[in-house]
Amino acid sequence: VASLNGRTLGGWADYARQLQQAGADALELNIYDPVLDPTLDAVSVENNSLEVIRQVRKAVEIPLAVKLSPFYTSFVHFAHRVDAIGVQGLVLFNRFYQPDIDIEKLEAFPNLALSTPAELLLRLRYTASLAGKTKADLAITGGVHSAEGALKAIMAGASAVQMVSALLTHGAEHLRRVRADLVRWLETHQYESLAQAKGSMSLENTPNPGAFERGNYMKILQSWAAD
Repeated sequence: VASLNGRTLGGWADYARQLQQAGADALELNIYDPVLDPTLDAVSVENNSLEVIRQVRKAVEIPLAVKLSPFYTSFVHFAHRVDAIGVQGLVLFNRFYQPDIDIEKLEAFPNLALSTPAELLLRLRYTASLAGKTKADLAITGGVHSAEGALKAIMAGASAVQMVSALLTHGAEHLRRVRADLVRWLETHQYESLAQAKGSMSLENTPNPGAFERGNYMKILQSWAAD
C-alpha cells in the first residue's frame, strides 16, 4: 500500500499513476492541509479536498483509501461526500504535527510527539457514527497501542487499525503480543472471530447512542475525582 501526501491540486494524479505503475496494490491518499488562510471559507476547503480525491480516483484503478483530519465543520457529512466519490476506505484520523515556540531563541521549531491511547477516543466516536452508513471500509489510525485499543476500534466499526507509535516505541515484536492478547480476549469472552465483534458498539448498535452523540457531558464532569 503506497502513501501519497500533499495539500494542493498540483501533481496528485500523476504521482498516483506512477505509484500504481510501480506495483502498488492500493493507495492511501493523505489529505494534509492545516488551513490558516482567513480568506478560505469552509465550503472552499471541502471542495478543494474533494476535487483532489476525484482526480486521484479517476487516475488509478487500484483501491483508494483517504486519510482525513477531523477538522471539518461537519465531519460526518464531509465523510459521506468523500464516500460518494467511490473510494474504498476512510482512514480516521490524520495527525497534524504542531510547531512549538522557543522562548529564548524567539523562533518556532518542529515538535514530533508520538500518539497516546488518549487520542483514540475521538476516532472511536466518529468511526462509531459512520459504521454501517458508508460503502467504504473504515480504518482507525492514531491512539491504538494495545489489543484493548484495537478491540475498541473494531467494536466501533473499524475494518482495520493502523499502529505506528506503538511499534516505534516497542519494536515490531509488539505486534506478536497484541495478536496474542487479542486471541486471549476472544477466547475468554467466547467470540469466534473479530468479525463477530465488529461494529457491536457502533452508533447503530450501542444501547446508549447518547454516549457518542453528546458525550454525556454532565455525567463525565460529575465522575471526575482528584486522587
